[in-house]
Amino acid sequence: MTQALVNVENLGRAFDVSKPWLNRVLEREERKFLIAVDDVSFEINKGETFALVGESGSGKSTIAKLIVGLIPPTAGKISFDGTELRLDSGSQMRQMRSRFQMIFQDPFASLNPRWRVGDIIAEPMRAFGLAKDSASAAKRVDELLETVGLTAADAAKYPHEFSGGQRQRVAIARALSAKPEFIVCDEPTSALDVSVQAQILNLMRDLQDEFGLTYLFISHDLSVVRHMATRIGVLYLGRLVEIAEAKALFTHPQHPYTRMLLDAVPDLEMTGRDHKPIEGEIPNPIDPPSGCAFHPRCAFANDRCRAETPVLKPVETGEAACFAVEEGRI
Repeated sequence: MTQALVNVENLGRAFDVSKPWLNRVLEREERKFLIAVDDVSFEINKGETFALVGESGSGKSTIAKLIVGLIPPTAGKISFDGTELRLDSGSQMRQMRSRFQMIFQDPFASLNPRWRVGDIIAEPMRAFGLAKDSASAAKRVDELLETVGLTAADAAKYPHEFSGGQRQRVAIARALSAKPEFIVCDEPTSALDVSVQAQILNLMRDLQDEFGLTYLFISHDLSVVRHMATRIGVLYLGRLVEIAEAKALFTHPQHPYTRMLLDAVPDLEMTGRDHKPIEGEIPNPIDPPSGCAFHPRCAFANDRCRAETPVLKPVETGEAACFAVEEGRI
């Protein structure tokens, strides 16, 4: 049995979006909280790519930041290789942090414009003490640049001298410089042209095979996810509504929301299947609907869906949180 590298249990994150105290007193308002992540549980096995998909506002990027420790959770826990991560323990996080890295959505915003590329890539080595001296760090930088399809001469350049795809290659090289086992990829190709996207995705798959990497891949583009993922988790308003193997999810989706997302994907192969645009909008996370959050947009919703919150339960292809699937109404 494959061992889980990352284990997320009942993860939750709420943001206080209340007005200042005096305003609340004068206007007689209660505190307000935005529930970005609500009771999310999943595991990522060593060597696989687990993808999170969903519309904007579903909580994908928040989960990414929670896993790498950029923000603390308000509920639940995250374990890495059997050890629970504790943000309040600086020594533990310093030991663990070199084992996981993150590739951000916008490569230009995530690279320091005042630093040369060589310094950007070498910084994790210095931070974690992975290079004996400057010469060994420079040699490793040259190797990484060539690994990601650039040249050693590029180390002397600044980020603005590269194209978008090349900057993302630099960001990947920086992530690899810490010799991580696990990389969180937060929409790493969404800011790139389609032709460049394919190059970056193929590079990431090659690096995964070469270094035995494990990915958490976050995207709203299902065609990209289909190319990359081993398993897929579908998020809606901060909750997981379905988890399945990638092939099974695309051929036999269970949850109505998953079906709606797949119906909206353009039929590039001209198979003649029905195309249905996404209807409605994701609800306000400050004031979510009662029961199943998807029920205002669901054609299969009934009174139970409006009153009770479904939880993930085993289905034919994986797990789904849907009363209509559970009761055989779909």
